[in-house]
Amino acid sequence: MVAPSPTAELIGAAKDDREGSLPPLLFVLTVVTGLVDAVSYLALGHVFVANMTGNVVFLGFAVAGAAGFSIPASLVAIAAFLAGALAGGRLGSSMPQHRGRFFAIATLGKLGLVGAALVVAVAVTDADFVRYGLIVLLALAMGLQNAAARFLAVPDLTTTVLTLTITGLAADSTLAGGTNPRAGRRMLAAGAMFLGAAVGAFLVLHVGVSAVLALTLALLGFTAIAAYRVWLRTA
Repeated sequence: MVAPSPTAELIGAAKDDREGSLPPLLFVLTVVTGLVDAVSYLALGHVFVANMTGNVVFLGFAVAGAAGFSIPASLVAIAAFLAGALAGGRLGSSMPQHRGRFFAIATLGKLGLVGAALVVAVAVTDADFVRYGLIVLLALAMGLQNAAARFLAVPDLTTTVLTLTITGLAADSTLAGGTNPRAGRRMLAAGAMFLGAAVGAFLVLHVGVSAVLALTLALLGFTAIAAYRVWLRTA
């Protein structure tokens, strides 16, 4: 048996350190995606703040005159999401070699946006202001999250999009002649999104939007603390 070379050990250690602390935190952010989209779809009209594919489709429905869909709401969500993604991209390009620092700062930014959304939901009484205020703040937060996940580039953990993840489960399976890589991670990602959506929908329907935002804020607070610890460990 040939012992692994020091170079191979270093490469393996670097790879483990690069992703080892991130997947659990990205699973939490996937739960957050389900929570906020439950708020946006069920409480803010037929609009998503994380799923831009859905918004583009909804925009098409609205243009065609389908009832229950709003052109302004879809456009505002898409524009705010783009602004959040732009901010995340600029942040990432300013610190390309500092993944831990970038993730911590991006999570803190999202924490602030969701905190502002909770304040709007609790303190503001004007229905239209609340609706569009929440769409803007939550879409900004999810655009930032999407840019962060793209920058971190952990396979099968985009935190917002499951189409390719679920496709991979079938297309890369042994039944299709593949090796079924990361099947557990892919299934956990789908389960995390489902859990967030189910819990978010239950709270919206039986408690209120503020309860969902408070839970989201708590999860982001946990993620921010953990991301800060990753930053310190990898500095």
